[in-house]
Amino acid sequence: MTTAYINKVSTVVPEHDIHDAFVEFADNSFSVRRKQLLFRRMAERSQISHRYSGIDSVASFYGGNPNSVNTETRMIEFERTAPALAVRAVDGLELGDRAGEITHLIVISCTGFVSPGIDFEIIKKCGINPSVERTQIGFMGCFAGINGLKLAHHIVRSEPDARVLVVSTELCSLHLQQSEELETMLSFLVFGDGCAAVLVTGEPEGLALDSFKALMVPDSPELITWRIGDIGFDMVLSGKVPGTLSRALTDENVKLILSGADKSEIDLWAVHPGGRSILDAVEGALELAPDDLSASRKVLNDYGNMSSATVLFVLAEMMEQNKNGEHSGKAGCAMAFGPGLTAETMLFHAV
Repeated sequence: MTTAYINKVSTVVPEHDIHDAFVEFADNSFSVRRKQLLFRRMAERSQISHRYSGIDSVASFYGGNPNSVNTETRMIEFERTAPALAVRAVDGLELGDRAGEITHLIVISCTGFVSPGIDFEIIKKCGINPSVERTQIGFMGCFAGINGLKLAHHIVRSEPDARVLVVSTELCSLHLQQSEELETMLSFLVFGDGCAAVLVTGEPEGLALDSFKALMVPDSPELITWRIGDIGFDMVLSGKVPGTLSRALTDENVKLILSGADKSEIDLWAVHPGGRSILDAVEGALELAPDDLSASRKVLNDYGNMSSATVLFVLAEMMEQNKNGEHSGKAGCAMAFGPGLTAETMLFHAV
């Protein structure tokens, strides 16, 4: 049966680095001194240096009060910003004359909705055949990038000549709210905007997609939730997630994820950097060496958590490292976590 391969990944972020501006904004949001000091300490330890937004600045879009901006206004901004960011990412794949050969287009986003939307703009601006088969994966959360690759994998295996374009576009900064709740502001501390475009075909180049497994942690649905509210999308990201995730990565579950292989057989770990504590929890549970998550930690430092696009940024970093054949033949495991609490995982190997 045909193997599906990630041939190329292109990543882009908006132009505005908002991390320091947000830290200052959040710091001034607490009236309780103890919360303010704790937030500062957590920000310093976040291992995030940069996060990007299509919004010029927190103040310019929200007028100093993000809770005054309703969901409709935020979705208008999504419609203005997201399609152009997606087109930039697809252009980065440098498809050239072969753009017209794309047979399937998978668009992923959990931070905004508009129709006609991102898929139509990609078709119009990037030379994609208007009769391309289109699928949208929406509102699944941070693990949706793996779901997009899984769908592309199934398409190529059933249609060996298929050329699948997967585009994940997330504008997390649109949903900033102001709160006196420390956990709420800490969740906004990690999120930024970004877009990744991926070409998946049966041509043996890049990363071979081997298998996929989902792990749903029992009795944990309230730890990560994502709902549409009146002033944007409301996220709950509990501080209990890292510990719960660590306990869920038992030897039995890891064997399931790795299709019976031993952890020592995996050389490449593409773990979704949901935050520093998430990476620390996975590293500890799997008894990994510090360097094993270097790609994930680099993406976290440079961009923060961009929801579904983030694990694709990590895979892009690994492919960049493999330009000189450094990873050729090595086996890898990708993991991304989201509502449920659910881990979507993927085994792959570099060719």
